[in-house]
Amino acid sequence: MVIQGRRIWLAGQFMEAQLVIRDGKIESVLPYNTHPAEKDWGNKRVLPGFLDIHTHGAYGFDTNDGEPEGLRNWIKRLPEEGVTAFLPTTVTGEKEVLVKALKNVAAVAEEGCAGAEILGIHLEGPYLASAYRGAQPEGAIVKASVEEFKEYQSVSKGMIRYVTLAPECDEGFALTKYCTKTGVAVSMGHSGASYEQAVMAVANGAVSMTHVYNGMTGYHHRKPGMVGAAFRLRDLYGEVICDGIHSHPAALNNFFQAKGRNYGIMVSDSLEAKGCPPGGSYSLGGQQVELDAQGTARIAGAETIAGSTLKINEGLRILVEEAMVPFDVAVNSCTVNPARCIGIDRRKGKLAAGYDADLVVLEDDYSVVETYCRGEKSRGRDL
Repeated sequence: MVIQGRRIWLAGQFMEAQLVIRDGKIESVLPYNTHPAEKDWGNKRVLPGFLDIHTHGAYGFDTNDGEPEGLRNWIKRLPEEGVTAFLPTTVTGEKEVLVKALKNVAAVAEEGCAGAEILGIHLEGPYLASAYRGAQPEGAIVKASVEEFKEYQSVSKGMIRYVTLAPECDEGFALTKYCTKTGVAVSMGHSGASYEQAVMAVANGAVSMTHVYNGMTGYHHRKPGMVGAAFRLRDLYGEVICDGIHSHPAALNNFFQAKGRNYGIMVSDSLEAKGCPPGGSYSLGGQQVELDAQGTARIAGAETIAGSTLKINEGLRILVEEAMVPFDVAVNSCTVNPARCIGIDRRKGKLAAGYDADLVVLEDDYSVVETYCRGEKSRGRDL
């Protein structure tokens, strides 16, 4: 298959080009009109497919549910927002809940399903700081344990690729060091760590920070805290929820100014209420969640924000149009940066020869026209 367009995103810029796709891969990138093309996208924007490495669920499904049909439906619908690959993300829960969830993701991934690719699992918790738990259920939070993590990794068939933990709850950074040694990316989050503790965690292997600004020690000029570490440690990845609710657009701009083109990561941190109507009853980690008319999810009866309902294409719009983040920086945040963070950037995150044929076609208003997952059309409309 050959597709082409006048605005194909190559090496950080739009170019007239065509992509030769074979067996789910980009075989060649050639000048526009080199070969007859099955599809010419004209002036629509063709970008690498989006990656979401922190997302709990959508359309009535939560990863902790451990239900295969809900997961399959989510996989099929993610391309509607341009997402071609993702990490289903757990929420802190009792061991039996997490084991069921991990087994479910591993089984569905092994069976295969058309749509977005499961790249692995993001284990958010249960190794968190209670005081900074946010919407995570307090009763199931425990201290970090290498032996327990080994159990979780075993039942997931080795699919845990990314872990969020509070570094001050990881004695001697034992789990951080174990994960680093075994190829699992460690992200600091839901943490009361000081700036100095965060730096020590990075020195022991932590590579990222989970939803910067939210669930962590804030910035003060005499106590920089976790946010200060996110800003100061330029080669530390940092996730940020780009819905304009969790963080003001000015704060998003500040974050990406500090991180530059290569280390900021957009995430949705979405929950099961995403894609569902306001006013319904939803849950996160066993806690009731209310969704208001603006789509903001909060723990019932509290002001605590409980995940988001953000779609990644809308997050891209917010970053560029509201937070005034440069377009190339914003695109990297949902393509090559998350791929690099979890170690799959040799096949994901770029439109280049040898990479998976994952791409999204956008209108100028950021709406999704078409998504290709490994070369297969996964979300289309009559044009």
